[in-house]
Amino acid sequence: MRLDKLLVELNIGTRSEVKALLKKGLIFVDGQKRTKPEEKVDENAVVVNYQGRDYSFVKYRYYVMNKPAGLITATTDSKDKTVMDLFYEKVKDGPSDLFPVGRLDRDTTGLLLITNDGQLAHDLLSPKKHVDKTYLVTVDQALTDEDVKALENGVRIGEGELTAPAKVEYEGGQNCKITIHEGKFHQVKRMFFAVGKEVLALKRTGFGPLTLDEDDLPQGYINELKRESFY
Repeated sequence: MRLDKLLVELNIGTRSEVKALLKKGLIFVDGQKRTKPEEKVDENAVVVNYQGRDYSFVKYRYYVMNKPAGLITATTDSKDKTVMDLFYEKVKDGPSDLFPVGRLDRDTTGLLLITNDGQLAHDLLSPKKHVDKTYLVTVDQALTDEDVKALENGVRIGEGELTAPAKVEYEGGQNCKITIHEGKFHQVKRMFFAVGKEVLALKRTGFGPLTLDEDDLPQGYINELKRESFY
């Protein structure tokens, strides 16, 4: 990879900015000053130093956000603040090619994976993979035994076939947990509507191998993960 491209990938600056830094002799690669933007380097092996900080190239990055309400789950939006707007406010050196995996509604909170690993995103979202998604649901009234059984066996949400079997954890009151492996539009809200309940609040607490720990990750915070988290 060209050195100037690597510096851009490391978020040290724009192409013109890093060329200026190289010209000024402010960039070191493996301890040696470098000045030529066109120089070829092995991005997977070298360590870049700028202003006393070491930078190493990592092709794929993985982050988990505890999404707050009010944000659009998208990379950009012309009108509303997105989860990626919040992400780059918090993570100044995050790669520019990141995207949220899947979609949480504006008012839905909780676990959201952000990455630039397209294959992993495909695997997690593919209906054939049956990846579990767990939600904490607050509804407007208590569930009956018949409601729980219907949700677990599958309900009609206006798309012909019943929803796939779900797992419901319910001990009375207005809160319950539901685990599904489909990802239809507004699916959880539509499932509860099918049994006559309105969802007042929805929080995703699990996605595949990931589990939300709000002591470690309060709402609005972001942690970086290792690829091994998904094995």
